[in-house]
Amino acid sequence: MKTYSEIMAHQRETEALAEIAGRLGWDQETMMPHGAGEQRAEEMAAMEKVLHARRCDPALGDALEALRETDLDAVGKANVAAIRRAYDRAVRVPGDLSATLARETSRAQGVWARARAEEDSAAFLPALEKIVALKREEGAALTDGQQDGGDPYDALLADYERGATGAGIASLFDAMRPRLVALRAAILEQPAPEPISGSFDEDAQMRLSQEIASTFGYDMTRGRIDRAVHPFSSGSGADVRITTRTAADDPFGSIYSTIHEVGHAAYEQGIDPIHALTPLGHGVSMGVHESQSRIYENQIGRSRAFSQWLFGRMSAHFGAAPAADADRFYAMVNRVSDSFIRTESDEVQYNLHVMLRFDLERAMMSGDLSVHDLEGAWNDRFAADFGYVVDRPSNGMLQDVHWSVGLFGYFPTYTLGNVYAGCLHKAMREDLGGLDTALALGDTAPATDWLRDKVQRHGGVYEPADTIARACGFTPGPEPLLDYLETKFSDLYALH
Repeated sequence: MKTYSEIMAHQRETEALAEIAGRLGWDQETMMPHGAGEQRAEEMAAMEKVLHARRCDPALGDALEALRETDLDAVGKANVAAIRRAYDRAVRVPGDLSATLARETSRAQGVWARARAEEDSAAFLPALEKIVALKREEGAALTDGQQDGGDPYDALLADYERGATGAGIASLFDAMRPRLVALRAAILEQPAPEPISGSFDEDAQMRLSQEIASTFGYDMTRGRIDRAVHPFSSGSGADVRITTRTAADDPFGSIYSTIHEVGHAAYEQGIDPIHALTPLGHGVSMGVHESQSRIYENQIGRSRAFSQWLFGRMSAHFGAAPAADADRFYAMVNRVSDSFIRTESDEVQYNLHVMLRFDLERAMMSGDLSVHDLEGAWNDRFAADFGYVVDRPSNGMLQDVHWSVGLFGYFPTYTLGNVYAGCLHKAMREDLGGLDTALALGDTAPATDWLRDKVQRHGGVYEPADTIARACGFTPGPEPLLDYLETKFSDLYALH
């Protein structure tokens, strides 16, 4: 490798192999036979060995060192910067460690799924203890040699949100918490809207999910929807897949998981095709990614206008209206109530769930919290924050897949995504007239086209915070989100 084009040819093959590895992960959560877990772990480890070797290939390092970036345009410079970051990271982490992490997280995912189904947190602890030890080793490798010693948690966080730090996230959460807690307390003093009740055919839920996905612009010729224990999105470019989950007594879980994952998938599908199989052909960060999934799910999907359309589609798919009228349905969709599950939480309390996980995982990474003390710490913190007691492990520390697959540093990006979504929603509303008229008809195109133009098409060209600032015209901060929540729920719960 001596030229930019040769570097990019090498990178395109690396990106293609990474997509194949991602497809193995998708298959593991959707279609893989239960008895294939051990073999899949070895397959994932083998793929990671190949990817790691390519990412830290000495020839790539030499080419990056020799490259004259002054000859490149802005996209070329952004590509080189991304490849150089990946190279610098790869050379710090031993190949055997990367392969071991791939193997053990693949195994741990199956252990977690069984433990969750059997309500047996103790069965998961040995696997989690191994993952935590490996992630601490990885964080130490990434910070080795830094003048200030570095923070291993910050090094892991950088994989998901470049430029963020644990201290910065903690400061953001401290600034948000008082207004969220005060709003939650005021709401819970008021009578709650009726919850949804009845039985909703799960195959009908999947058909409605297909319709909703198309309504939000998800291109089914380049994607598909399947069931999974924990909903997720996978892939980029021409192959972006999502999953949802169904429960006969809770169609909202399927509906809003689908809309959330479509937000992720639409981001990947909306990136300019010229960036396909390059470092810029993905969402720039998980915070920006979550901004898309959360604004699709909440500011659009739970809006009064869109809920009017959804009310009619519920009747069409399930044969009866789930509420007396569209206004009651809107209140039902946005009902604030006790909930153990983060993914099913209302907008007001969602970020409190994230803050709990952020503090716990940061403590595990620093060594201040032992894995064997995690369940007790989780349950104590949950009771303090929410005022009621976790009743079973699947409603507590076993509810999320993230730690089993090694995603330490991921959780705070959910709230960062909410903050970004609040900023985008404010700017969108200022730019678009008649948006609610379109949403009431099930036409999301004005909103999704705006997001595609302002955010999605750029992929990884700009830095995360700069991507949002360019879209909004102002520096992102938590105030637009908090203002939106207070306005919306003060109206819903007559708090004025």
